[in-house]
Amino acid sequence: MIGQRLEVRQGQGLVITPQLQQAIKLLQLSNLELDDFVEAELERNPLLQREEPEGETPEPVERVEATSDSEMSFGDGVGHESVSGMDAGSDDVYGDAAPGERTSDRMTDEAQPGLSDWSSAGKGGQMFEGNGERPDTHELTLWEHLQAQASSAGFSVADHGVAMTLIDATDEGGYLRGELSEFADRLGVSLERIEAVLAVCHGFEPTGIMARSVPECLKLQLIERNRFDPAMAALLDNLDLLARRDLAGLKRVCDVDGEDLTDMIAELKALTPRPGAGFGGEPAQTVAPDVHVRPDPAGGWRVELNADTLPRLLVDKRYHGLVQAGARSDTEKTFVADCAAQANWLVKSLDQRAKTILKVSSEIVRQQDAFLAFGVEFLRPLNLKTVADAIGMHESTVSRVTSNKYIATPRGVFELKFFFTAAIQSVDGASTHSAEAVRHRIKSMIDGEGLEGDVLSDDKIVEILKETGIDIARRTVAKYREALRIPSSVERRRMMKTA
Repeated sequence: MIGQRLEVRQGQGLVITPQLQQAIKLLQLSNLELDDFVEAELERNPLLQREEPEGETPEPVERVEATSDSEMSFGDGVGHESVSGMDAGSDDVYGDAAPGERTSDRMTDEAQPGLSDWSSAGKGGQMFEGNGERPDTHELTLWEHLQAQASSAGFSVADHGVAMTLIDATDEGGYLRGELSEFADRLGVSLERIEAVLAVCHGFEPTGIMARSVPECLKLQLIERNRFDPAMAALLDNLDLLARRDLAGLKRVCDVDGEDLTDMIAELKALTPRPGAGFGGEPAQTVAPDVHVRPDPAGGWRVELNADTLPRLLVDKRYHGLVQAGARSDTEKTFVADCAAQANWLVKSLDQRAKTILKVSSEIVRQQDAFLAFGVEFLRPLNLKTVADAIGMHESTVSRVTSNKYIATPRGVFELKFFFTAAIQSVDGASTHSAEAVRHRIKSMIDGEGLEGDVLSDDKIVEILKETGIDIARRTVAKYREALRIPSSVERRRMMKTA
């Protein structure tokens, strides 16, 4: 029989309030994007204002700073951290409290809007909008294109760090800016190693990328077309004569006749002097680091936020009282109440954002202290989970924090994601192996095939590696082999029979 009835049910669910969505969005913004966001909020909310320089703050105003004394220091091997303004009793607007302290009760729209586990809110550090659809309108930039090629070039952990540094020093036209000796000193590696990595990068697309001069850029393109010969080399060495239209001088230095010279000049005109100009994205802007790392006189490293990139906001309580007293209609009262709630929540979110960036950055520095002390060769395998577990946060939070954030170190300015490198798990799960060490072992095994008279398949390589304590999948072996430009076992066997 069909009828109606009332039931009372109790359940658990996740409600992400607009305030929490704002806090998540703030966390993944760069300092430039954050400044634009704050400017828009200042125009929209009359109760917010920027903090005036010391001594010029109008009174009475309740000062609620977006950052307090925020710095962290620790010594080598001690792991002790002290953070002023980050006590255990502070509110966690991102919901990353220890698992035993997280609430699992269903939240109302306004009740405790930051204590929920929002790990499923978006993926990969991206913020969802509306119904969850995220149209991909992003135009690939030159740096993203080069970074993707560097990731699949088969570099070691150290060489990948060198490549990323060189890519960051490439301008929007595609030219590498800076002396190689300076990069070598900064990264603590030899000049020969920098040159070797750059030689690999010169093979990236588009051809001619990361050249240090126009002649070198044109040379790389001619080499690809198999048109670089002594005559062309002489022409590239004397582009000033071409600019002055000194054809007689060019024929003399190139040792060619007029017809050949005309063909050579036509070939040069078909090349691209700015190989990076065809990519999207805005012109490169000077990076303002979010965090500074300095040697601590007492030992270890001192990590502190860059105060110049942190917006400092005030909530004007006096003006709030005046406007609230003058509000007559329900609409006006609601508007004033919403502005006050949004202002307080924004200041609180900015404060928590700063503390979270500092906490994540400090753990990264602790994990990669050998790199800071000795150079890129000592860059350790590191992933998001390791950092997240160490500081009691969710991986998605760490991913958002490391997106578009930069850290200034004695070895230069790096994006926080620079410090995350691949690792291979051991069979017993107790330790990890550097991906470069595993690649080197695979190459050594294949190099020894000719001596042993047997060709190793990818499956056989997996078995041998697992016997030595390295837990690796077959597809990973195939990926590393292809990155090392080593043919498959079938092709190697055919080559061996032919030889």
